[in-house]
Amino acid sequence: MLLVIGLGNPGSGYAANRHNIGFMAADELVRRHSFGPWRKKFQGQIAEGEVNGQKILVLKPETFMNLSGQSVGEVLRFYKIPIEDVIVLHDELDLPPGKLRVKRGGGHGGHNGLRSIDAHCGKEYRRVRLGIGHPGEKERVHGHVLGDFSKAEQNGWLMALLDGVALEFPRLVKGDDGGFMSKVSHIVSPPKPKAEKKPKPAAAGEKSANAVKGDGKIEDKGASDAPEVEGKPDTPVSNAATAMAQALARAFNKKK
Repeated sequence: MLLVIGLGNPGSGYAANRHNIGFMAADELVRRHSFGPWRKKFQGQIAEGEVNGQKILVLKPETFMNLSGQSVGEVLRFYKIPIEDVIVLHDELDLPPGKLRVKRGGGHGGHNGLRSIDAHCGKEYRRVRLGIGHPGEKERVHGHVLGDFSKAEQNGWLMALLDGVALEFPRLVKGDDGGFMSKVSHIVSPPKPKAEKKPKPAAAGEKSANAVKGDGKIEDKGASDAPEVEGKPDTPVSNAATAMAQALARAFNKKK
């Protein structure tokens, strides 16, 4: 059995805060994998389900962030889950918005939720660090983490990140932390399509498309296949226009 913990603060006033991205990720995980309903228990809310045949408990502590370890400790003791089988989803100031990293153990980095879990339960759990970016100045950190995500963030990278974490979570269950990070990163920032290669310029000395005939007249090779119009000379048709016409014809299922 794995215990997945989403960190945040309870109450509607905190729901859209950057500090609550752990709650958001937990909610999306439960929704995506059709877990059972949330139930109030262990000083928090808990939901149960399965991923890849593995039983998963998802916990959202409601003790407020700096006392998260109290709720986590109750669950670990009740189900006898070792700390090594715990995954914590939390906000990370030191990663750019939309980036994520997975690590096991280490320090709390000033995060009060992690500090509380470390004190009550130990440190050898996996942390899924969800980047929210740093405001740049220490004095602005408090307002930044307790500030709401903007509409642009909610509809942009945040939606993609939460979706990626839930979609690729089975990789974490299998212990494939590297594959999980790579796949989620690809979802949040898909590679740009490769630009088409430009045709190489004609080498010096090559004949022009408009070659000069032996009789001194200019032969327009581009016009050789142009339709003839009575009473008028051949009308050239550009390659680009021809290609566009063919594409339109295919699109409307018509023959030229």
